[in-house]
Amino acid sequence: MTEDLQLGNRPHSRYARQMRYSPIGETGQLRLGGRSAVIVGMGALGAVIAQHLVRGGIGRLRMIDRDIVEWSNLHRQLLYMEEDAEQMLPKAEAAYHRLKAANSLVELEPVVADLAPHNAEQLLTGFDLILDGTDNFAARYLINEVSIKHQIPWIYGGAVGGSGVTASFIPNETPCFRCLFPVPPSAGAVDTCETAGVISPIIDIIASMQAAEALKWLTGNRQAMNATLMQADVWHNQWFGVRTDQSKRSDCPVCQSRRFDLLEARHQEPCAASLCGRDTVQITPAHAMQAALPEIARRLSAAGSIYLTRFLLRLELSNQGVSFVLFPDGRALVQGTDDPIAAQRLYESLLGA
Repeated sequence: MTEDLQLGNRPHSRYARQMRYSPIGETGQLRLGGRSAVIVGMGALGAVIAQHLVRGGIGRLRMIDRDIVEWSNLHRQLLYMEEDAEQMLPKAEAAYHRLKAANSLVELEPVVADLAPHNAEQLLTGFDLILDGTDNFAARYLINEVSIKHQIPWIYGGAVGGSGVTASFIPNETPCFRCLFPVPPSAGAVDTCETAGVISPIIDIIASMQAAEALKWLTGNRQAMNATLMQADVWHNQWFGVRTDQSKRSDCPVCQSRRFDLLEARHQEPCAASLCGRDTVQITPAHAMQAALPEIARRLSAAGSIYLTRFLLRLELSNQGVSFVLFPDGRALVQGTDDPIAAQRLYESLLGA
């Protein structure tokens, strides 16, 4: 990247308008080209964040997502196209191809995986910044533990309905996520995209704010970073920031006592979780496995219509009105139900595990 800028060739022209913005300039652009980030979740927020960072010239970007592109994603997940949904591409892979076509100079790494205690440190460390594109508190608490343990800043974002929120967390400086949210909200206590829906403009706004904070950090403009929990409601035209500098808790188990209970969990139970607004349940086995998809496809062929790619196996069970999508690491999506118990039962009946 340094040579490209000094030579004044096409890459130099690519970032010309960004470098004319004086807080970034050529020095900031060079810094950005030598920095790295990881995005957790390549859905609505992650897709927008990734586009800003890749088109802006970040040096390296890892994109983590557990899911595939579906038709219901397309109204707000602006990186994906109909053909991605038709091919049921994993979002990380679809994002890789779209973004590589936008900027071939950036080192992109798609990772099709579910962030969990057993892989969080492996997936999130070694980067200058972590960006939250998830839709659940469990993943955010896990990101927060990695952030504090390994001294990596991260940028939180969330949106539902017509409103959203974002904040930046810098270890040893700001309160951590656990300081602000000591316990996750109880089931049904907060709106989700399933209960309240979501409009795409708020996604773009919150993700763009996250990307702006990332650019500040990665170009060496940390003094410009937002020190508030910023909230926006585009439907009711409300914008306000809540100061958090006095919110650091002396009894915080993570940033003060440095207890990393999620990361240090030694045993992982099989998990069946209903996904937001999807009529889909994700099944995560107790231990990651290497599923031989062609062999499993052969064995399940009598049970229904099979669609097989190198990324996944999809089994259409027309008699039950559901689809079973299996990934190589043993995770599965049971589409057509929001009942975790029924989904777990189907998983066990098909795989015998």
